[in-house]
Amino acid sequence: MAHYRETESEPRVYGYTRTASAVLAHLICGVFTVFIAVLSRPGTSWFSWHPFFMTMAFSFFMTEAILLFSPHGSPIKKFSHKTKGRVHWLLQCLCVCCAVLGLAAISYNKHLNGKPHFTSWHGLLGLVTVCAVGLQSLAAMPLIYHSLAKGWSLAKLKRYHAASGLVTFVLGSASLLLGLCSAWFTASVSEYIWYLSALCPALGALVIMNQVSTSYMAKKRLQS
Repeated sequence: MAHYRETESEPRVYGYTRTASAVLAHLICGVFTVFIAVLSRPGTSWFSWHPFFMTMAFSFFMTEAILLFSPHGSPIKKFSHKTKGRVHWLLQCLCVCCAVLGLAAISYNKHLNGKPHFTSWHGLLGLVTVCAVGLQSLAAMPLIYHSLAKGWSLAKLKRYHAASGLVTFVLGSASLLLGLCSAWFTASVSEYIWYLSALCPALGALVIMNQVSTSYMAKKRLQS
């Protein structure tokens, strides 16, 4: 009887842990986005729009778009999967818009100052990430409008979308981390604040990776 109670309580413990992780991810993406917005003071220069829009894109909109499907931390958990899918795609569109605006801001700023474009790892990875998130949003159209998925299995499309979306999110998190290594950010914060800031995209990525991988493994168990 004691063994039965112990095994019965395990899923409940896991549920509490995943709920806490989802809540932490919501908190992290919100606090980090507000912190970068305050630090960059958007509107004070062309460059100031770059960290603001990029953080909005990959720390806020993209994170929240994925967390919509979390069974433990979705803010619209009681809504239908179809509704979640449409809200997810809307948030991803906002993510793409912010990413393009952030890329345009830094490109124009470099043009004004006569500096070369995409010469750092941060710049190159950022460009790749913006292109990837745009393609990811376009590729999701058949999942919303099923008539576009001619000759394709929706189940396979969902798996490919989840896998490519996770890769794109990791690219976005890595780009944010590289951005924290820039001269602008390191000169603006103390060493302790830098480490705390670096933890935000890292922890957010871990939570999202766990959510996507757990969801995928659960579906595989149901199919087996």
